[in-house]
Amino acid sequence: MQTRLNPYLSFKDNAREAMEFYKTVFGGKLTMSTFKEYNASQAPSEDNKIMHAVLEADNGITFMASDTPDRMEYKAGTNYSMSLSGDNEAELKSYFEKLSIGGNVTMPLVKALWGDTFGMLTDKFGVSWLVNIEGQKA
Repeated sequence: MQTRLNPYLSFKDNAREAMEFYKTVFGGKLTMSTFKEYNASQAPSEDNKIMHAVLEADNGITFMASDTPDRMEYKAGTNYSMSLSGDNEAELKSYFEKLSIGGNVTMPLVKALWGDTFGMLTDKFGVSWLVNIEGQKA
C-alpha cells in the first residue's frame, strides 16, 4: 500500500458532530471509535468522546479527527496535525526519524491499542505529526 498523507483535526468534545457534518458535505464512508471502545478512557466523561474518526469520500478526499482527552490541552487554532499512514515500515520510520530532528517526540513509535505501530511528534517548525504503520491484517 502506498503511504498516505491526511489532515487530522482535533476537537475539544464535538468531533462526532463535526465529522457527521463533513459527511453531509463530502459524502463517503465515516467510521468512528470512542475512547471507551479502546478502553482508553481515564474518566467517565471521556467514554463517549471520539478517539478516532475517518471520513473517506468516494473522490479520494480523506481526513481524520478526534476529541481531546481531558488530560490534554486543547488550544483553538492549533487543532490540526498531519497524519502519515501505510504499511511501508522502513519508509514511515525514516519519515518519523527525519521529522523528529530538532523537534520533540511526544510519543515514540510503539505498538498501539489497535494493533498498528504509532507515534507522534512536533517538528522543529511546530507542526504536529502522527505516524501509523499498519500491521499485518488477519
